[in-house]
Amino acid sequence: MVPQNLRFGGGVASTILNPVVMVILCITCVLMLLLPQRKVIIPFLLAVFLIPFDQILVVGGLHFPLLRVLILAGMIRIVIIKGKGEWKIFSGGFNKIDFAVILLSVTMALAGVLLFHNGQEFIFQSGGLYTALGTYLLLRCLIRNREDLFRAVRVLAVIVLALGGVMTVEHLTRGWNPYALLKGANAGTFASEMIRNGHVRATGSFSQPILAGTFGAVAVALFVALWLADKKQRRVAMAGIFGATVMTLASSSSTPVMAYAAGVGALCFWPVRNSMRIVRWGVVIMLVVMQAFMTSPVYHIITHLHTGDSYHRFQLIDQCVRHFSSWWLIGTTSNASWGWDMWDTANQYVQTADNSGLLPLILLVSILVFGFKYLGKARRAVSDKKEAQFFWALGAALFAEMVAFFGISLWDQSMVEWYLLLAFIGAVAVPQVRAEKQESMADLNSGMAPVEAQSVYAGWRGRAPATRQLLRDGDTPARARRGVLNSHGSFHHHR
Repeated sequence: MVPQNLRFGGGVASTILNPVVMVILCITCVLMLLLPQRKVIIPFLLAVFLIPFDQILVVGGLHFPLLRVLILAGMIRIVIIKGKGEWKIFSGGFNKIDFAVILLSVTMALAGVLLFHNGQEFIFQSGGLYTALGTYLLLRCLIRNREDLFRAVRVLAVIVLALGGVMTVEHLTRGWNPYALLKGANAGTFASEMIRNGHVRATGSFSQPILAGTFGAVAVALFVALWLADKKQRRVAMAGIFGATVMTLASSSSTPVMAYAAGVGALCFWPVRNSMRIVRWGVVIMLVVMQAFMTSPVYHIITHLHTGDSYHRFQLIDQCVRHFSSWWLIGTTSNASWGWDMWDTANQYVQTADNSGLLPLILLVSILVFGFKYLGKARRAVSDKKEAQFFWALGAALFAEMVAFFGISLWDQSMVEWYLLLAFIGAVAVPQVRAEKQESMADLNSGMAPVEAQSVYAGWRGRAPATRQLLRDGDTPARARRGVLNSHGSFHHHR
């Protein structure tokens, strides 16, 4: 049976806001309004991740977790008090990820309203839409270039060290969380023991251990990216890796460990970066062959992970597949009756499908696909090895998040890390891809007629074997294209 507090939204009846938190919130908002634009991200991230989500301001029956208040402060800064410099919501230009995120947020809100048909659901979905779009658009505006990315990752290093310390205290005290002193809505949970099989499951500032551990696990690859991109930041990166590892282990949860392993494993695939298409198709063929010889669905292999919730994770996917006709249009309200604890949709893909339908699920997968495509193209567009490894590390973080989605659904401040990663891709990978494309067209147009250039460029998109070989030899795509054309003796550039 669904717990009553979740069945009816789980909101508190009145404001629960510690005076200390109120002071910190006010200081943070002032800093976001007055700091130079490049530094606004610092107080925002510190407050979002170091203040628990259970500190809530209730105004006229409407709930404002601190994230929503900070979003408002950020939007005021951007729209009204812009300050010096140029502010653009979509830094690097509007891209496919932006489109998919906006459409996903809107379709999920609409599906919820259509599913429940009442005013309270409209208010609830409006709040969720404000949080999702507000967070994403604010981060897209604040993360505009590589320096902003580095600054944000350095702040994350401070955050994981602090939260790693808190989670260590939880282990030393057998489950007591220092955040219980703030007397928030989850103070009772923070103060109580959370132990499974004799292991303390630390939560830090998050709502539960899996979300806390996953936050650290995904961040590891981001610190590796910082390490690769800037030698001066290696101490910070190493400290971040240490703190993120502590968070992962202190959560005593399998999903963060799998996400951590996925991120590290993806980093180790760097030597076969030019054969990833073979790897991907190999995985697909392997799954097809396994399905042909297995009596159960191929995703039944989840149950062999020997974790406390592995069978539950399998059942979530299995019941979602079996009840496709119930949820494909706009989601369903009956998933709780599909089996034991099926209301607990601890799977981002299943939750999206059950709550909103097939279109939002496709959009979620599309965001991941677009992210990998942009990062892959950006990696191939650069000639410097460290630059290429930097983009590869961002891809490893995205892969870790993708794997984690099989064991979590984002619903507290953990969603900020997801949107932050997408903002990183939009700020550094997309401009790199577009600049390379413009350079390619300029190079082609400089030496041939427009119609001729378009024809050659269309052929380039298919990437002939000779062109791919030049790329493997270390040339940038622009130089590779020139090399292919010149080797054919058809066109020559005269600079």
